[in-house]
Amino acid sequence: MNIKHFYDEALAQGSFAIESEGKVALIDPSRDIKPYLDFADQHDAKIVAVFETHPHADFISSHLELQKKFGAEIFINEKVGVNYDFKHMGHGNHVKIGNVTFKALFTPGHSPDHNSYLLLDENGKQKAVFTGDSLFVGDVGRPDLREGAGNIQVSGKDLAGMMYDTINNVFSELSDETIVYPAHGAGSLCGKNMSSELSSTIANEKANNWAFQIEDKDKFVDAFLEGQSFIPKYFPNSVEVNRKGAAELETSVKNASRKEAIEIPKGSIIIDSRAKEAFKKGHLKGAINIQNQEADKFETWLGSIVGPEEEYYLIAENENELEFAIYRAAKIGYESNLVAGVINPKGEIVTDASVNLEDFKNNPDAYTIIDIRNKSEVADGKFFDSALNIPLPELRERVNEIDTQKPVIVHCAGGYRSAAGFSIIKSKLPTAKVYDLSDEVNEFK
Repeated sequence: MNIKHFYDEALAQGSFAIESEGKVALIDPSRDIKPYLDFADQHDAKIVAVFETHPHADFISSHLELQKKFGAEIFINEKVGVNYDFKHMGHGNHVKIGNVTFKALFTPGHSPDHNSYLLLDENGKQKAVFTGDSLFVGDVGRPDLREGAGNIQVSGKDLAGMMYDTINNVFSELSDETIVYPAHGAGSLCGKNMSSELSSTIANEKANNWAFQIEDKDKFVDAFLEGQSFIPKYFPNSVEVNRKGAAELETSVKNASRKEAIEIPKGSIIIDSRAKEAFKKGHLKGAINIQNQEADKFETWLGSIVGPEEEYYLIAENENELEFAIYRAAKIGYESNLVAGVINPKGEIVTDASVNLEDFKNNPDAYTIIDIRNKSEVADGKFFDSALNIPLPELRERVNEIDTQKPVIVHCAGGYRSAAGFSIIKSKLPTAKVYDLSDEVNEFK
């Protein structure tokens, strides 16, 4: 038996391949199937099964593509209400792949239709549990994403109660040495206090995970609901796309429109994916800067700023960077509402001035300060007492709350998000004086 953990840093998303006797089973595969095909080739094996824990909100799964291309069987709980061929896995159901067995554990709480999968070795011993978005290292999956999405829609409070039962009646009953493999790590918006560790054991979680420490159910529910982060605009859409099954990634990216030196219609949503330094030296008037460097969370912020029903244009520095940006957009299903990817667009070009840092330090009251961090971040303390908090995902809708009688200065926690926030305000309030505090925010912490 071979277990391979694949991890997408940008989305903080984990998936898994398990090989036994020349057969490969996948758990929660991301939209790009190439890493899984490479794994199968390395072991001279065939992908025969895909186990889905639930319809994911934060990324698009490749389960349907794997079924259509390779005949892989899809195993999922029937409560998901899918539109493709599948085999139902209810609590306690078993499937043997090679010499190992996958046992379904019904683990609602993050969603009402969530399965985890317990891996039993050839001797029937508990080897690992693939917990999806139910149990994380140090945390559990947030309960508020299914109040308006999915086949079954349940209140956050009810799901929180389900999670209490899942922790105490399912996970607590597993062997202490069983390895815990969750679908996410620190940085994911599917939880609030996840560890940077990507795996654990049941024993470690019993000892250290807050969810195992609260014996009273009402207190558990209250603690669980408190302090959850914002929900990106794209999350409910991804749930629906995954329930139906997504189109093939390679074809979807290939079919995305690409243009060079065109004039983008006025009033369009324009996402400029270049580095903030290049953006500020010259960009289309009204463009929003969401940077697309390797370590950036481009997918998350694209799907948090632009709604899944909105069409947009995507600008990049060159063909390679445009391909990368379209590929990343497709990881959350956003290639479908892309009008065109554009290099060297025509139109009115504007530049952005830098803030006079000394003047701002000496006269902060002369500026309208906009803090675009999340509410949970601001709760831990402001950098500027007078700052107005408008979280970045809400900024396009709330920009008219900003007092532009004074120069506006925008900040986040480290400089990445403020580039997007600054450009949103500039696009919506073109006559205002707006500055990006950028990396210099670190001088004020």
